[in-house]
Amino acid sequence: MSEQLVVSSIQAPGFMGANTQDSSVSLESGFATVALNCVIDKFGRIGARKGWEPSHSAPVPSLGNADVEAIGELIGTDGTSYVIFAGNNKLYRIEAGVVSQLTYGGGGSAPSITANNWQFAPLSNCLYLYQEGHDPLVYDPTVSTTTYRRISEKTGYVGTVENNNCVISAYGRTWSANSLNNKSKVQFSDLLSGHVLNTGTAGYLDLSAIWPNGADEVVALAAHNHTLIIFGRRQILIYQGAEDPSSMKLQDTISGVGCCARDSVVVTGTDVFFLSDSGVRSLARTIQEKSAPIRDLSANVRDDLVRDINQEADLGKIKGVYSDVNAFYLLTFPSSGTTYCFDMRRPLQDGSARVTTWSLVPTALFSARDKALFMGFEATLGYYTSLSDNGAAYRMSYLSSYFDLGQPSNIKVLKKIGFTIVGGSEAILSLKYGYDYSPSLRSQIFRLASANVYEYGIAEYGLSEYSSGIVFDNQKLNTGGNGNVLQVGIETEINGFELSIQKLDVFTKIGRTR
Repeated sequence: MSEQLVVSSIQAPGFMGANTQDSSVSLESGFATVALNCVIDKFGRIGARKGWEPSHSAPVPSLGNADVEAIGELIGTDGTSYVIFAGNNKLYRIEAGVVSQLTYGGGGSAPSITANNWQFAPLSNCLYLYQEGHDPLVYDPTVSTTTYRRISEKTGYVGTVENNNCVISAYGRTWSANSLNNKSKVQFSDLLSGHVLNTGTAGYLDLSAIWPNGADEVVALAAHNHTLIIFGRRQILIYQGAEDPSSMKLQDTISGVGCCARDSVVVTGTDVFFLSDSGVRSLARTIQEKSAPIRDLSANVRDDLVRDINQEADLGKIKGVYSDVNAFYLLTFPSSGTTYCFDMRRPLQDGSARVTTWSLVPTALFSARDKALFMGFEATLGYYTSLSDNGAAYRMSYLSSYFDLGQPSNIKVLKKIGFTIVGGSEAILSLKYGYDYSPSLRSQIFRLASANVYEYGIAEYGLSEYSSGIVFDNQKLNTGGNGNVLQVGIETEINGFELSIQKLDVFTKIGRTR
């Protein structure tokens, strides 16, 4: 039969995110099989993520080379922001790019701090800090902006504070749970007084007889829509009317799904996301449907995610954050060196989120009041910005799904290919392509054209927009090989420029039937 040139165009390739779960034979063209160090931008295009920069210019001697492992913020009654972070078994405050170490100011013997997995709860001009096996602490800037002390040393302290591992502030009080001695007890403070624990409206919930499917332990707490949400390892309790603990009641229980990582729980304002043993879940949908296997945000990468959970040596190292300005939910897995980025702008038809992966794995995450996304690293507190990782380039990779151009039984020979790239003027890219589901891909290096800058010399959206609509003819694209199905993609080192993929055009010769 005579050969014919067939064109296949994909608008916004990869806009549905990565899919490693479904069979690669039947993936839609909008999915990517690889989307490394990518995000889905506000125009629905797949493109390079941002990088990070240090939030302080000078090294912190007492931090050394230790990781920053926890970050929190207190907004004072006068509107002042106090960002506190932990590392090297010490506490620090950053203000206007200057880091200062907090010292013990309780007047007695300093508490022993042997870990940095603090959880922070701001309440009534104080920041309360809890982690397992440690005396709970309080940072009170009305007393001192440079010191901390035990909660039991705060003026007006009443009761016995539990050495719990998780804490939140909600409905005007602190709620904490999971001590070494009792993992089914939730302690709550008096109204506006996180240091008053057995008078007024303070008290506790004993959950030992409440769990619907036998004994469990509290992993995390959250508050949403007038409810207190208690995450067990294998089940969830929802208490209604938490504004008044004396009259709140158990509204619902969810069995068969729980939370495996305290710091994976995030409240977005309209939903609550958390990491279960089987993937990332949406609690609002879980409550609505009252069954476990619903709205799995990570459905398209489920097996990869479960593998990373099982490989994680310490689930307390998993960190999550929701950034409303970036419209994504990040979840880190240090042992596997992977961060999952879930796009929250719009779900896919099955309710799952569009997901990409990063090789950037912060040791702590926090979204501050001013929308800054803080990230912890070795010896450094950074934030999500810039176009490189602290001045270093990182590799962005995109690989398409496999496609057969509607003729699955005919052999295809790649003749030309065109990428319409947004940004990346004069960037060097590597074209990747292969046939018939083979993991071995061919590559060819090329450089994007120099872009013209429009709109008063600033380039729209900060980019040299549509810098390249490049088509490689057969003289420039020495493809070689053939097959029934085709896969294409690009890789590039991102360092100082933005890049998104607008369109992909593939020109192939259709030959005989194999």
